[in-house]
Amino acid sequence: MTHPHHDHDHDHDGNHRGGHSHHHPHDGTRSLGFAFLLIAGFTGVEFIGGLIANLLTLIADAGHMLLDATALGLAWYAARLAQRRGDSTMSYGYHRFQVLAAFVNGLTLIVLVVWILIEAVGRLGAPEKMVPLPALVIASIGLVVNIIAWRLLHQSRDNMNVRAAAMHVLGDMLGSAAAIIAAATVWFTGWPYADPLLAVVIAIVLGRGSWQVLRDSAHILLEGVPSGVDVREIRAALMAGVPGVLEVHHIHAWSLTAEKPLVTLHANIDEHIDVAGATSSMKKILLERFGIDHSTIQIEPGPCPDQHP
Repeated sequence: MTHPHHDHDHDHDGNHRGGHSHHHPHDGTRSLGFAFLLIAGFTGVEFIGGLIANLLTLIADAGHMLLDATALGLAWYAARLAQRRGDSTMSYGYHRFQVLAAFVNGLTLIVLVVWILIEAVGRLGAPEKMVPLPALVIASIGLVVNIIAWRLLHQSRDNMNVRAAAMHVLGDMLGSAAAIIAAATVWFTGWPYADPLLAVVIAIVLGRGSWQVLRDSAHILLEGVPSGVDVREIRAALMAGVPGVLEVHHIHAWSLTAEKPLVTLHANIDEHIDVAGATSSMKKILLERFGIDHSTIQIEPGPCPDQHP
């Protein structure tokens, strides 16, 4: 999160003028980029291979890799996009594009999960012929690709964003392992039920992740209160922590992205206290206690002009 000495050093688009993490040599941006190219490139190979081999587990794992490739791509793109300032048409900058992309991706993956589950149930009732050897080879290569991507991200594990991306790749490794087990079982034993059963497991994992992406992105797009932010706590902290603040109201908290919370509020103050000093103290509390580095505070020495009778 941001550091206390940045409490005033930002533009109105919510970006800092200095101290960006993407300028740091160990921020993991390059590792994210390489990992994204590896995972995204192999996702198509795995999906086509799953169709050719008729192995549902491989197709399901390709869906899982698509979810994680999108997460990696958004993490990388966010680091790049953070360098772009707002303009006359996008005064807050371009951060919301990654949220919109995540929402659309979540919807697409929910559809994929439903298709995998319907197909798996059908194959449990009427097993289909599979070509296990190509699937086994592709799944094994996929596991190697995921291991390489994980090692790339593990080198920059001090970055919170990169650590989250590494967890996605770890899930891909498990999916590739499940596809290997399914293909090997069919090849060595001819038992056709391993594929649909493991596909159901992967679909459940994929569905859980897709639903979380969909829910979180929708919450941001609907300008819900950011996770971990309590407007009642903000009100109490400002009134108790800043002398001369008589009342805090009209508090609205939302976020550009999950990492960029914003707050607007009205503060009724004693007419004898220093306005600039009170504003500075409130911004400091918002930053240090709640991690909010962009806030708009309307100071009111008298009755609130927006109060309706």
